[in-house]
Amino acid sequence: MSNFIDEAQIFVQSGKGGDGCISFRREKFVPFGGPNGGDGGKGGAIVFITNPNLSSLQDFRYKKEYRAKNGENGRGKDQHGKGSEDLYIPVPVGTIIRDVSTDEVLCDLNKNGQEFRLAEGGNGGKGNARFKTSTNQAPRIAHPGQEGKEFNLKLELKLLADVGIVGFPNAGKSTLISKISAAKPKIADYPFTTIIPNLGVVTYSDGKTFVIADIPGIIEGAHKGAGLGIKFLKHIERTKLLVHMIDISQLNERDPVDDYIKMNNEMDSFSNDLKDKPQIVVLSKTDIIQDEESIKRVEDYFVNLGINVFRISAITGDGVSALKDEIIRNLELLTPETTEDLESPFP
Repeated sequence: MSNFIDEAQIFVQSGKGGDGCISFRREKFVPFGGPNGGDGGKGGAIVFITNPNLSSLQDFRYKKEYRAKNGENGRGKDQHGKGSEDLYIPVPVGTIIRDVSTDEVLCDLNKNGQEFRLAEGGNGGKGNARFKTSTNQAPRIAHPGQEGKEFNLKLELKLLADVGIVGFPNAGKSTLISKISAAKPKIADYPFTTIIPNLGVVTYSDGKTFVIADIPGIIEGAHKGAGLGIKFLKHIERTKLLVHMIDISQLNERDPVDDYIKMNNEMDSFSNDLKDKPQIVVLSKTDIIQDEESIKRVEDYFVNLGINVFRISAITGDGVSALKDEIIRNLELLTPETTEDLESPFP
């Protein structure tokens, strides 16, 4: 994930159809040989296909042009040109394909092995053998192959995670994901340790799993470009549930409720879809602070809003198991038909 790229712009072009051939039969002792020009072959199509082994658009950073091969031209002796093979372009699951000129979404590839035929190759032209009639025994006409289609495309990757962890820098997001999954994000005691999203697969009873994403820290003014900006918030648009982490250890320096409001304002400024997404509020680093009365006052604020709130210390493990159970319970309520045997979008 060190080379995580989630946006790319490329040019694609399907293959041109082969030209039809003008040819006449020329054989000894056959003085009146007729037309025998063959048709051109079909050009190759441009086909996108999702590959679960890919987790980034990194390959498109180095190769930006993709052209399918042209069909072969027709030949004499009624030989038709060979059609070209389609050009398959592998992309990660969760890739959105847009037309640069219109910003129209052409396809949202969100399933393993999903294919999208963006541009068919041009049809081959007809050879002169096709134009022979009773009144025109020697036609000197053939059609050129059709041109291929070309597009300037923007590829945008939105990770497929069931749960997104959000919060200000140093709230403990990376530590939590490392405790409940096999993900190994960089963890340190300074802001912006995480500069790319981290994905983890959490396994629980009967082999069930869910995918959780740790989104790099957003700060106030992110929607205007402050800090890391909001470029990674798009990765939680697909999630079913948000875990909103608030660092309670700095209670004397920061207002946890104010942090909560500011974070939600940033998400609302980015997308209306995030505004109504269910949240579990987590007060992290409870092992550092012992001011029970102040913690209870913060908890009561969220309880009065009807929001589930949990205390945890990812370092000591206190409360982590209960939080994991609550995440699972919420996922099963939100999508009871899909929580079992969820497919991971990466190996």
